Amino acid sequence: MKRFNYGLIGIGLVAIFCVVSMQGCDKATEALGLDELAEECGLTCSATGVAEGNASISGIAEVDGFFTAVVEFNKATARIAGKLNASLDAIAVSVGLEPGAAGADIKAAVEAKIEGAVSGGIEVKAQPAQCQISAEAVLDAQAKCEGSVTPPSASVECKGSCEVEASAEASCEGSAKLVCKGTAPSLVCEGSCTGSCRLEAAASCEGTCRGECDGSCSVKDASGKCSGKCEGNCQGECQLSAGGECSGKCEGECEYTPPSGSCEAGAKVECKAEANASVQCEGRCNGEVTPPEVKAECEANVKAQASVSMECTPPSLEVVWNWSAELEGDVDAQAEFKAWLQGFKANVSAMLAAQAEAEAVLDAGAGLAAAAEGAVKGVVDNLKADASLKLKIGAGCALQELPSAVTTVEGGVAELAGSAEAAVSVLGAVSL
Repeated sequence: MKRFNYGLIGIGLVAIFCVVSMQGCDKATEALGLDELAEECGLTCSATGVAEGNASISGIAEVDGFFTAVVEFNKATARIAGKLNASLDAIAVSVGLEPGAAGADIKAAVEAKIEGAVSGGIEVKAQPAQCQISAEAVLDAQAKCEGSVTPPSASVECKGSCEVEASAEASCEGSAKLVCKGTAPSLVCEGSCTGSCRLEAAASCEGTCRGECDGSCSVKDASGKCSGKCEGNCQGECQLSAGGECSGKCEGECEYTPPSGSCEAGAKVECKAEANASVQCEGRCNGEVTPPEVKAECEANVKAQASVSMECTPPSLEVVWNWSAELEGDVDAQAEFKAWLQGFKANVSAMLAAQAEAEAVLDAGAGLAAAAEGAVKGVVDNLKADASLKLKIGAGCALQELPSAVTTVEGGVAELAGSAEAAVSVLGAVSL
């Protein structure tokens, strides 16, 4: 068990303090040794630290706020590295490698798979992953670090859009615009459609055309219909991975501004800020979060908590290619490659989302490591002379735990950075 070195504190002082100043020391008069007496009075360092998931180290709000951020950071790095590694292993197995294969080896095998089936490589188009940060998590981290209770009306600034509670009375303050995301009324999307757009009449398609193309088509299926980029007008289904105009029926997700001022039932409601502006947010922010002003020693903690609360949605991908001469008339080989491509796309999409989360968390980790001394030693150095014995001992426990906390952050950074670098290598096979 880890013990704080009490130095010149004698048995008499500890016993007197327990009897006079603390609750729960009824056994102070019993024949206990110093270690047992100190533990009974809560005057010992915890047997577990941040590496084991314990953040209650000192009893000082600002200091334990830092340790909480380290614990949550460590969980986040393991979680995100797990996502990246799962996708990397799935791709490795799909190209005949063992799970755990190096990123460079997976990349080479993917490139060989593609080169054997298509001419000129494949073109992959993807929008950035859509990421949300919890305003509630940011405010909770601030409250815990500063030792205050967050008022119900507290909010953060969100540069982007803020998801709000869906209701008939939902409204946005200032210049922010109310936006609905969901099924378009009568499937007519007066905005941006993402996913399937059903074209009953021939029209241009800025995505993948699945049906008839009156111009040249980059990829055709076994029945001779278009299943790729249509240089002309498409009739059938237009798959819009990046969102765009739909002149037919939007069977995917439509983002629109409701003329009535209220969204359809089941739609997500967001307040979208104007360019380079911010909107006050109490829900989940799609964009950059600016928390309320916090103490200097809490800044890194709050930023880290914001980053580890981030959740990113895997983006849809649009893939265009031309068959190689060897596969031009081989229907079975084409079907096998397209089946492989479906799984590959899903894993690439998942990696892009995890990669976005990793970038934010790694940035927060650098901030945590840099702020460690100020967040702990700075607070301990400024502890008032008349602070209770328990707080002083807690301060000593914090200083004792600080090297382990820094090591934990550095270990999490190294683990996640390794997985992220392997993902970057594999994504390079398709120029992403």
